[in-house]
Amino acid sequence: MPTEVTNMKCPSCTGPLRFDEKTGKLQCDYCGSSFEPALVEQLYADKEKAAAAETPEFDTASAGGQWEAGEAEKLRAYNCPSCGAQLICDDTTAATSCPYCGNPTVVPGKFSGDLRPDCIIPFGMTKDEAAAALKQFYKGKPLLPRFFAAQNHVDEIKGVYVPFWLFDADTESDIVFSGTKTRVYESGDDTVTETRHYRVARSGRASFEKVPVDGSSKMPDGHMDAVEPFDYSKLTDFSSAYLPGFLAEKYDVDAETSAQRANERIENSTLRAFERTCDGYDSLTPDVKNIRLENSSVKYALLPVWLLSTKWNGKNFLFAMNGQTGKLVGELPVSMGKFWLWFAGIALPLMAILGFIEYM
Repeated sequence: MPTEVTNMKCPSCTGPLRFDEKTGKLQCDYCGSSFEPALVEQLYADKEKAAAAETPEFDTASAGGQWEAGEAEKLRAYNCPSCGAQLICDDTTAATSCPYCGNPTVVPGKFSGDLRPDCIIPFGMTKDEAAAALKQFYKGKPLLPRFFAAQNHVDEIKGVYVPFWLFDADTESDIVFSGTKTRVYESGDDTVTETRHYRVARSGRASFEKVPVDGSSKMPDGHMDAVEPFDYSKLTDFSSAYLPGFLAEKYDVDAETSAQRANERIENSTLRAFERTCDGYDSLTPDVKNIRLENSSVKYALLPVWLLSTKWNGKNFLFAMNGQTGKLVGELPVSMGKFWLWFAGIALPLMAILGFIEYM
């Protein structure tokens, strides 16, 4: 009588496996699949190894530095009482409103430094160029409220150095996928769908440089992801000489916390790279992901972003523009008056045409 194996599940359907003495294989009575015992043992060993592995950790101790003597004394701090943003600038630049929420009142105070940035990418676009790019972004948007594109709103665009953590790491990875190949064919009067299941194992090494994660909780991650990439060849050692005329936000998400998002980006990139080496499968599902970091390091950087924050019907709208390339992202408000006019202009002729067709 076959011996039941109750502590292992079918890799295909997760049903219980039993050992079939006649075939010498592990059999699934639910989907009919059979597996070599060594294959299933290796699969479980890989899963246990991955489960036991610690979450990859970056060495964040070296990120940022100490402010030089007298350097911090030349900086001024502003705090927004509405959204809590902390902004810094040189002592000749005044902040009159918050670039994140548009609050017209920001409270000046004495700067107290935390970490000094390691590097900075200076602004490559002027305010006039940024304003022109924003006006170009408005074109072709028929539902945009008329006042929103007015020149006085374009003038409120502000240049802000957004805090970023840049992660470097070499990775060594072992990934195991469950792969399927499906074939449909006719057998007599029946249509047969045959699905074959495979264990697809990949191992390899990769290097990641300057994986960016913004250190600001005020800036939506989607905005920052969308304005990438930055040209890191322009990255230079930080100097407060780059600050006059611009604001810079103090980070409120530290490097250790940001490392989790860097790990996610590295993991997703690794999975996509490994999947591209697995040709011929109709589906691939990662079962085991064991990604180990080596030679990791983190730098604290300030990257240039033009920001425009405005309100429409009590809702804040934040736009972000890459200060190097002019790439702009953001959600545009909709004028409901224009929307209903546009809807009527389409719906009424369409209803007339459908009514005429039905009548005929």
